[in-house]
Amino acid sequence: FFIQFLESACEDKPSRRAEPSEKNNILALTNDLHLPVAVPEVPSSPRHEFPADWSLKTRLLFMSSQSFTWAEHLKAQEEAQGFAQHCRATETNLPQSIQEPKLSTELRCAFQQSLVYWLHPSLPWLQLFPRIGADRKIVGKATPWSQDEALQQVLMSDWSVSFTSLYNLLKAKLCPYFYVCTYQFTILFRAAGLAGSDVITAVISPTTRGLREAMRNDGIEFSLPLVEESRTRKQKISEVNLETKDADSLKAGDSLEDGEEPAPSDDDDESFSWLEEMGVQDKVKKPDTISIKLRKEKHEVQMDHKPESLALVKGTNTFTLLNFLINCKSLVAAAGPQAGLPPTLLSPVAFRGGTMQTLKARSINAKARGHLAYEDIFSLEIVGPVMPHSLHALTALLKAAQRGAFSAVLYTHEPTAVFNTDLDAANPALNKETVCKGLTVCGLHPKTLDQLSQCPTLGKSSIRFLEMKGYAYTWKS
Repeated sequence: FFIQFLESACEDKPSRRAEPSEKNNILALTNDLHLPVAVPEVPSSPRHEFPADWSLKTRLLFMSSQSFTWAEHLKAQEEAQGFAQHCRATETNLPQSIQEPKLSTELRCAFQQSLVYWLHPSLPWLQLFPRIGADRKIVGKATPWSQDEALQQVLMSDWSVSFTSLYNLLKAKLCPYFYVCTYQFTILFRAAGLAGSDVITAVISPTTRGLREAMRNDGIEFSLPLVEESRTRKQKISEVNLETKDADSLKAGDSLEDGEEPAPSDDDDESFSWLEEMGVQDKVKKPDTISIKLRKEKHEVQMDHKPESLALVKGTNTFTLLNFLINCKSLVAAAGPQAGLPPTLLSPVAFRGGTMQTLKARSINAKARGHLAYEDIFSLEIVGPVMPHSLHALTALLKAAQRGAFSAVLYTHEPTAVFNTDLDAANPALNKETVCKGLTVCGLHPKTLDQLSQCPTLGKSSIRFLEMKGYAYTWKS
């Protein structure tokens, strides 16, 4: 009921209060309730912590029966203290409930601290996130490098230094994770100890056959976890079918999903050897090598740009990936509004060439019709590239400030939802104390670090709706 009204209210630039005289407008807004994506009817069971969500968010909309005025008009001292706390990775532990949030300097400083992130390159007149599908927002803006090759080289050289700096911080466990956002795909680099892995990992999504081929040619070892998972599942279905049906009546396509062709085998040529034994090899036309190759390519191209195309790079191969990306010409658009513009680097901690940025926050007070009368609705909107640590930090603050009761609509950058796949499901459970020991100085709050060290559980989806009641979370994905 409230969500549609608040979504519409957030589109208005000035903060304002909706009055009862606007009854018809409010009813029109609330009659057409919708969320960004369909969500399950049944939420999760209540828990004291929600699972790590590795997708990037473009916007958060928090709602509560308690006012968010404490988040407004921070004093210069509070803002400065918040920045200092971020740079020094100061650990803030608030009480379970704050009686007067607006008077709590500690809360307001921690709020400023939770909004900070680091970005490269920094071009204030351009929106550098998201990059996938951003041409419409960039077109018409000043891009002096698009026709200047020398300037492009300077930008890429500077970007390479920043990218290398981030990787070195990650390797030393001084940076927990970071994102590389290109105009075609996004890469999430995670330090050893996060997401249930004992080595550095890099997940790339979406990928294309051309990119995967180029990575193979550069000697980068990678896997396609979702493709392998699909093959394993089909193999199990096939085994079940073999047990329940007669082998002679079993058709080759029984175990495949509707409309999907079987993956061509590497030994297609050998599979026709029985024709020679019968002496009819010349009378039967078999597919030539080119036809077999085309079938293989078609099967591989079918998953391009889809979540299933996610590629996983582990361990020392991530360093090979670093060098590959620095020298990869197709990393940067050759034409269009993003031509010559280096990928966006997003990090929770400072790095060489990185610029400190803050997420945009504003509170909105409105009235909506309830059962008996018009009721106050309080909301807090956060806009920008919201990374996993920021989402966790913000919810921890709201838990104390809103007395353990609030809800939130989360807007996901869809290409990154697949980052929530559990990529190390087959690995034995890690010794968390050993693996995460070095991450204690990575700049994250211990509770946030604990959340992000867990194995992902959301699969190819992400949290769309989060609610806290009585200090316990429920969520929908």
